[in-house]
Formats: sequence, C-alpha cells, structure tokens
Amino acid sequence: MSANYHNPVQSVYGAGALSSLPKLLDGRRAALVTFPEARAIGLLGRLESVLQGALACTIDQTRPNPDVAELAGLYEWFWREHADVEVLIAVGGGSAIDTAKALMVANDAASFSDLVAGLAGERPFVPTRSKMLIAVPTTAGTGSEVTPWATVWDRERQKKYSLHLPETWPRYAVVDPELMLSLPAAVTLQSGLDALSHALEAIWNVNANPLSDTFAVSAVRDTLEVLPQLMGQLDNVELRGRMALAALKAGMAFSNTKTALAHSISYEMTLRYGLPHGIACSFLLPMVLERAIGRRVDRDAVLREALSMPLAEAPQQLAAFIESLGVKTRFADYGVGDDEAREMLLHAQGGARGKNFIGNDLAENQA
Repeated sequence: MSANYHNPVQSVYGAGALSSLPKLLDGRRAALVTFPEARAIGLLGRLESVLQGALACTIDQTRPNPDVAELAGLYEWFWREHADVEVLIAVGGGSAIDTAKALMVANDAASFSDLVAGLAGERPFVPTRSKMLIAVPTTAGTGSEVTPWATVWDRERQKKYSLHLPETWPRYAVVDPELMLSLPAAVTLQSGLDALSHALEAIWNVNANPLSDTFAVSAVRDTLEVLPQLMGQLDNVELRGRMALAALKAGMAFSNTKTALAHSISYEMTLRYGLPHGIACSFLLPMVLERAIGRRVDRDAVLREALSMPLAEAPQQLAAFIESLGVKTRFADYGVGDDEAREMLLHAQGGARGKNFIGNDLAENQA
C-alpha cells in the first residue's frame, strides 16, 4: 500500500483562535476581505481591533458565488492601489475566501482578463506576483481554508471556472467556532451538508488514498452525528466547534482527491436553478452512493466504515437523514424533468470532477 498526500496549510483551531492573527502576520500589512454583513454583526469591529495598525484596507462587499463581472473592477483596483500589501485575510464563507484567492495572484500587467482567459483555457495564465493568504472561515462546510481551489462564475456565459494554482493554497487556516455562533439556520445546514458531500466525494473517488480516507471517514461520522444536534442548538459553541472540525477534516480529505460527481452535478443546478451550493451538491448524495456501491471492494469497505451500517441499507438511510433536515433528494423535487436530469448527468460525468467518480454509467441507468 502506498499513498501520496500533500497539504501545506497550517491550521489554527479552537475557540478564540482569531486572536492568533497578529502573530501569524508577524509585522506584515494585510488587506481584509469579508462579507457586507460583517459590520452589522460586530465582526468587522472585532477584526479591526485585533488587527489594528496591520490593516491596510478592507474589502467588505463580497457577494455569494463571485462572478467575473463583479470581480473585474475589484481586482484591478486592488492590484493598482494595494500591490504592496503582503497578506490577504479572508473572513467569511466560501465566497469571501474564493474572492480573496482570485485577488491573490497576478501577472506583470495585473490584468484580470488574462486571469479569466486562463480559467477558460483560452491561453496560459502564469502568475508573477502573489499574496500570502490567511483563511478564516465563518461557516463550517466549504473546506476552502485548506484547499487551493476557488470557484469563479461567469453567468453571462453560463460557465463555472475553477481557479487552482500552486500559489492559491492558503498559508494559514484560522478556524474559530466562536465566529460561527451568529450563523443562521439555513446557512448552517447548507454548510454542513457541503462538508458531508466533500467527505463522501473523497471516498468514492479515483484519487482516494489511505490518508485522505482517514480524514473523510472521520468527517462523515462527525457530520452525521453533530449536524442534527447543531440545527437544534445553533448557539452551542461546543457543537459549532465539532462541526467546524468535521468540515476541516473533510477539506483535508478532498484537498487531495478533489470532488467528484455530486459536485459536478451541483454546478449545473446552481447555474440553471439558483440552488445554494450546499444543497445542490448534497441532494443527490443518496443516488450517487447507490451507484458507487459495488464498484470497488476497497471503496465499499471505506464507505461501510464511514456510514457505520450495511451498504444495502445505506442509500435509503442517507436519504432519510438528508430529508429529516428538510432537504429533498430527487431531481423532480427541484422541477427537473427526466430528460433534463439525464442530460445533466451525462454532462456532469464528462466534466473534470465527474471523471473522479469510481462509476462510469450513472446517467445511462438514471430513470
């Protein structure tokens, strides 16, 4: 048995971890990237107090699912006005961290159109300048704090781009469950299901290895136990911490395997139907699980360990778990007809993430 596992991110975890930021900065100046509501909930004031003189500028108008049309002006302003800033601190959910990752690399011209052309595969994008990134998640689910990937959308072209370069790994992940106490129920649920999807997708994956399996199995078990409890006790910092740790472990798993078919499907559901990412990537987990079972003996063994139940019962039990949280688990529940579902599945299988799935005839068998 052999494995090749790599993750260069140093993680700082625990209640109060936010106070570690000055030490991590070590005298460097930083640009803060966060979400619009951060000021109203008191988070921005807290960050300003912690960072004090180290804060060079604040970008607090990040939007969900960052789009190239929104990022273009911000990117060129940042590299024109703050090219000397050494560090980006991203505080928020996946969209804030994705925005920071898009900002952290540039070529000599600092041209955003060159970056987009690289994402679209039109011509190579070679960064000649980059910033250090400290990722501070306020949700427990994306895993973006320990991966090099950022999702950038182009709604005009109906495209989703994945930014991933050696330079876009965060240097530090600061995971403080106290920052998640104000998270509303809907976002808590979507984030938790995103973490569950990351963990399962890392298991039914052609790139899985024993080290990624260790993180994925633990993340699945923890999420199945903690998420229902957390939904009933949103102000419980211990449960927030356990869910944050589960999401961190799921991120450590898929940071090496990448995601697979459920995520490939999710991008179409978000583009076409506006479904939030955490729901879009998790509602079909039972169906994908059903098709994954029996493909490979070693993957069956890991799935059995993660789900702690006979695999014959697992798809039905997983569907019951997700539906108990108020999330439907069939295409038809979201207004997708059989023909469109089949077309969507075929498209997803051919995508880069779909090819990571251990099965290859899912769409042919979809009714």
